[in-house]
Amino acid sequence: MAQPDSKKIFFENLSGAGKAIAVLTSGGDAQGMNAAVRAVVRMGLYVGAKVYFIHEGYQGMVDGGENIKEASWESVSSMLQVGGTVIGSARCKEFRTHEGRLKAAHNLVQHGITNLCVIGGDGSLTGANLFREEWSGLLGELVEQGSIEADAIQKYSALHIVGMVGSIDNDFCGTDMTIGTDSALHRIIEVVDAIMTTAQSHQRTFVLEVMGRHCGYLALVSALACGADWVLIPEMPPEDGWEDKMCQKLSANRAGMKRLNIIIVAEGAIDRSNMPITTDYIKNLVVKCLGFDTRVTILGHVQRGGTPSAFDRILASRMGVEAVLALLETTANTPACVVSLCGNQSVRLPLMECVQMTQEVQKAMDEKRFEEAVKLRGRSFENNLKTYKLLAHRKPESELPTSNFNVAVLNVGAPAAGMNAAVRSAVRVGISEGHKMFAVSDGFEGLCKGQIKEIKWADVGGWTGQGGSLLGTKRTLPAKHVDKIAEQMRKHNINALLIVGGFEAFLSLLELLTARGKYDEFCVPMVMVPATVSNNVPGSDLSIGADTALNAITTTCDRIKQSASGTKRRVFIIETMGGYCGYLASVGGLAAGADAAYIYEEPFDIRDLQANVEHLTEKMKTSIQRGLVLRNENCNENYTTDFIYQLYSEEGKGVFDSRKNVLGHMQQGGAPSPFDRNFGTKISAKAMQWITKKLVETFRQGRVFANSEDSCCLLGMRRRALVFQPVVQLKDETDFVHRIPKEQWWLKLRPLMKILAKYKTSYDVSDAGQLEHVVRNRPRESDASVAM
Repeated sequence: MAQPDSKKIFFENLSGAGKAIAVLTSGGDAQGMNAAVRAVVRMGLYVGAKVYFIHEGYQGMVDGGENIKEASWESVSSMLQVGGTVIGSARCKEFRTHEGRLKAAHNLVQHGITNLCVIGGDGSLTGANLFREEWSGLLGELVEQGSIEADAIQKYSALHIVGMVGSIDNDFCGTDMTIGTDSALHRIIEVVDAIMTTAQSHQRTFVLEVMGRHCGYLALVSALACGADWVLIPEMPPEDGWEDKMCQKLSANRAGMKRLNIIIVAEGAIDRSNMPITTDYIKNLVVKCLGFDTRVTILGHVQRGGTPSAFDRILASRMGVEAVLALLETTANTPACVVSLCGNQSVRLPLMECVQMTQEVQKAMDEKRFEEAVKLRGRSFENNLKTYKLLAHRKPESELPTSNFNVAVLNVGAPAAGMNAAVRSAVRVGISEGHKMFAVSDGFEGLCKGQIKEIKWADVGGWTGQGGSLLGTKRTLPAKHVDKIAEQMRKHNINALLIVGGFEAFLSLLELLTARGKYDEFCVPMVMVPATVSNNVPGSDLSIGADTALNAITTTCDRIKQSASGTKRRVFIIETMGGYCGYLASVGGLAAGADAAYIYEEPFDIRDLQANVEHLTEKMKTSIQRGLVLRNENCNENYTTDFIYQLYSEEGKGVFDSRKNVLGHMQQGGAPSPFDRNFGTKISAKAMQWITKKLVETFRQGRVFANSEDSCCLLGMRRRALVFQPVVQLKDETDFVHRIPKEQWWLKLRPLMKILAKYKTSYDVSDAGQLEHVVRNRPRESDASVAM
C-alpha cells in the first residue's frame, strides 16, 4: 500500500534518542494497565529512548533502588492479557510530603529520567503535576545538599508529565472512558446475567451493589445493559418518596408476569439529604412493603479483577503510544497533559483542567446541585441517564402523546450480538413518543409474507442480554418482493421504517429509495442502525456486534496461546470472519498481541509472507515462545489459511512448529458485550427520536409523505459524533463489489500492531491527538458517545 507522506512519518521527524522515559501505575489497579505499560515500553524503545519501570508506584519512586529498572522488549511479553498491573501499585503517603518528593527527584535524576508516564486516577495525576511544578526547586535543594552535581539543573531542567487515566470508576472528567471501565462492566454483566437465571427460577428480587466510589457510572451503565428495574446513583439521588415509587414499579413488573426484579446500587448512592442508601436498607424495604423474597449481592473486588476486555486492551495500547508521542513533542512550556478518548478519537487535554472539573463534580454533589453534577460528568453520562429513564420507566397511558403513527422495526442481514438491545430500545422509545410499534419477523422476506405484528412495552423485557436476533433476520433484499412489501406497508399503514442490520440493510435502503418513484408507500422516513460483526457498513466507524466478536476472538486467542505454554516454540495461524473487511483481523490482532494480520485492504505477496516468517524466526530465537498470526477469511484467494499454515510449518522447521484454527461462527454467537448492549440501546434511541422528528415534519394533509434524500438515512459513528447521513450520499464512499467502505479509520491502527510486534515501520501521526481544552458542553451530535 502507498506509504504516508514523509512529513507525516513519525519515525523520521521525532526521535527519542538520548531521552529516558519512566512508566508507573499508581492508586487502585485496573484491567488494561498492563497493555498501557507494554505500549509505552515498546513505543519508547521503538523511537530510541531508554524506558524504565517504576515498581510500586510513587512508593517505588521514593524508595528508589531496585524499584527503578530499565525495561526491555521481552520484559513486557505475555502481559497484554493479564489483569491488574504487573509492575505493582501502591498508595504512598510519603510522596505527599516535600521530603518524599525530594527523594523521588533524586532517584529520577540518578537514572537521567525527565519524562514520566503516570497511569492512575485523579489523585495520582494531581501528585504528578505538583511534582512537575516543584521540579526545578527540588533540583536546587539537591545541589545545595551535594546530592547531585550543579550541572544537573541545566541538564535535567524540566520534568515532562503525561497521564493516562486507569480507573474502573470512570470518574475522571475529560475522557469518555478510562482504562479498566469496560472490563469492570464485563465482570458486572457476567454476574448479573448469572443472577438473572437463579432469580427467575425462584421469583426473587436481587439488590446488587457495584463499585465506583462517588461516581455512578458503573451502576448506571450496567443498569442500562441488563434492563434493571431501578438504579441508585450519587449524581442523581431519588426524589423524596422514592421508596413508594420503587415498590410500585417492582409490584407492577411482577403483575406483568415478570418473575424477577433487579435493583442496582452504586456504592456511593445517597438520598437528597446526602445520607447513604445501603443495600440492606433497600432489601428490608422490599421485604416489608412487598413481601418479596429478596437477596443482596455485593460484587466488591471481583470488578477489579480478571482479564482485560478487547476494548480496554485497544484503548490502553492507543493511549500508551499517544502518551509517548506527547512526551516527545512536549516542551518546557507545555502543560502536563492527560491522554483521553473522545468518541473514537484520541485527544490530549491539560491535566489540571480535567482534575479541577472532576473536583467540581464532587463539590456540586456536596452542595446538592445534582443537575449540575450530572452535566459536569459529561455528555456521555448525561445521555446514559436520559436513555435509562426513557427505557426503564414507562409513562402512564394518559401521559403519552398520541401521534397515530405506525413504525415498523426489522432486522436485515446476518445476526449480530446487540441487535435485540437495539430493537428493545426502538420499541420502548417509540411507545414513549406515542407511536404504535410493529415488529417484522425474518427481515424483508417476512415483511413481504405479512409476518408483522404489533409489539408492546413488556414484549421486549429482558431482550438486552440476548444474543442473535429474536425477531429473526434474513439476507433477502427487498427489490425482488417490492410489490408485496408495498402492499403490506399499505395494509398495516406503516409510516416509518427502522432497520437494524449490516451491509444488506444499507443495500436495502438504496433499493427502497429507488422504489419511491413507483410506490408512494416507501415515501416515509427510513433509517438504518449498523449491526454486523464485520463492521463493514459505510458511514459508520463502528457497528453493533463488532465488539462482542472482538472479545470472542481475543478470548480464544488468549486460550490458544496459553495452550502452548510449557511446550516448544509454536506459531498459531487463526482465521477470522469479516468478508473482505479486515477490521476483526486487524483490531483483534492489536488486542491479542498478534505478530501479523493479513487483510484484503493491505495487499501482500509471497515476499511479505517470507519476511513475516523470518521475523518470527528471529523472535523465537530469543525468549519469545509463542507467535500469533491472524488472517481475514477473504484476504487473498490464493494465500489461504491452509497455504499460510503450510508455509509457516515448512519455513519454521527446526525453530518453531505451527497450528491453525478457524474461529467460524463463534464470532457471531454469545451474549452481547456491555459495549454492544449500550451502543445498540443509545444509537437506536437516537434513531427513533429522528423518526419522530421526521414524521412531524413530513405529515401533510392527513398523510406522511417523505421523498427527500435526507428522509432515508444511516445513523453512524463518525470520529466523535453520531451522524445521520443520507444513504444516497454514501454510494461514492462504498466499494460495492467487496462490500466495504473505500476509506476505513482502523487502517491507521495497523502500524501500532506492527510496532508493538517489533517491526520497523512508518507511523502516520497526522491523526495524533492535539492539545485541546476541556469543554463543558460539546456539540449536540456527540452526546451519544461511542464509548458508552
